[in-house]
Amino acid sequence: MPSSRPCEGVAEVRLRLIVGSYARLTGRALLDSEVGASDLREALWQAPRAIVAHGTETDPVFFYGNQRALELFEMSFEQFARLPSRLSAEPLAQAAREKLLAEVSRRGYIEDYSGMRVASSGRRFMITGATVWNLLDEAGIYHGQAAVFVPASSCTGS
Repeated sequence: MPSSRPCEGVAEVRLRLIVGSYARLTGRALLDSEVGASDLREALWQAPRAIVAHGTETDPVFFYGNQRALELFEMSFEQFARLPSRLSAEPLAQAAREKLLAEVSRRGYIEDYSGMRVASSGRRFMITGATVWNLLDEAGIYHGQAAVFVPASSCTGS
């Protein structure tokens, strides 16, 4: 039975890239349990941690956000998949975010990142324990970056 998840339009090759590049770079599995190819979309969608990924555009745009990420950012999948990833951080935090992504580009991945993010309503939330990694295929070709994280707290205000 086909999934009716909003992320249905994300190519399976991109989903495998998220999971595969994480495993190749960190030596660990992104998902808590082994899933077959047919269950990958559902397992990523329902993962208890937020999983996001952006492409290689000049101003990279998210192409994936799972259910937990969409809840945190208070967006539909369609809204999220049009969001330049830099706008996920507050304006004052964007320079720090750019520095983080440059470090990921150099090292391949980083762990235990924390930073403030902002939902579409203006609600601010802190992410902790984030792993951010390059989306590299098996040939080492760069396709963007991804992150997995949990929220630490929410703050009100804009």
